[in-house]
Amino acid sequence: MPLHPEIAKVLATLPAPPEGPLDPVALRAADEAQVAPPEERLPLHAVEDLTARTAAGEVPVRIYTPAEADSHGLLVYFHGGAFFLGSLETHDHVARSLAEETGLKVVSAGYRLAPEHAFPAGLDDAYAVVRWAAEEGAGLGWDGETLAVAGDSSGGTFAAAVAAKAHDDGFHRITHQLLYYPSLDLDFDVDRYASLRENAVGYGLETAGLKPFNAFYTDSGADPADPLVSPIKRADLTGLPPALIVTGEYDPLRDEGELYGRRLREAGVEATVSRYEGAGHGFVQHFSWIPEYHRVFAETRDFLARR
Repeated sequence: MPLHPEIAKVLATLPAPPEGPLDPVALRAADEAQVAPPEERLPLHAVEDLTARTAAGEVPVRIYTPAEADSHGLLVYFHGGAFFLGSLETHDHVARSLAEETGLKVVSAGYRLAPEHAFPAGLDDAYAVVRWAAEEGAGLGWDGETLAVAGDSSGGTFAAAVAAKAHDDGFHRITHQLLYYPSLDLDFDVDRYASLRENAVGYGLETAGLKPFNAFYTDSGADPADPLVSPIKRADLTGLPPALIVTGEYDPLRDEGELYGRRLREAGVEATVSRYEGAGHGFVQHFSWIPEYHRVFAETRDFLARR
């Protein structure tokens, strides 16, 4: 199907990207300016800001409790933003929808960003928050069963890398990985995936912008050849948690996500790949108000309920 008309309408109103080097401070300010005021946000039983004291240091987290209960499963969420954008605020609505639809308590991690913090600071924070959530489970009201990791775009990179790192460390408490249009291969050679060519221009995220946007991360020491930076480069995927991988038809990153799903299945890992027709990159963050795309949260709930 063609690009969804509501998405096309919004994209047509966007100004041309500024010329010259990217300014992370200005881009972050523009991102934060789009955040809805508190009174317009989806109400939940409780939303609380805490500081997770972890092996990586103190990490701000926001805890979303969907309903009053003796205990909940946990979902640790990592926001997207090319490793230098995004915050607890810019993705607050995503975390709220995840909590409401899945019934899990969501722990959103405010990990450190590039370029101010060199690799692997952000990834270390992400992994440490998952370990903290398990260790502090009683205080968080964890049921001791479901412990999912989730992320969109670069947050999906972190979710996949955290799942792999936990496996290698012998930490086998992660039950699911939920990857929304993940960036799994930071080698942006356009010949690697057809979607980098087919969806190069006109769908929001453009192939030519991938290298400069991710340069804040890669220039900080994140080597695209490292499987913790590009999870698709991991040779052995056996033993990883079951995965739901959501892709967009018109996303340049579509094919790497779908290839990762195939490789997981070949390694004996339960993996569901779900392509959303008419969608480009970022639709969970920017267009989940469209009913066809809001169903990603119900699909997430159903995937989590399988075990």
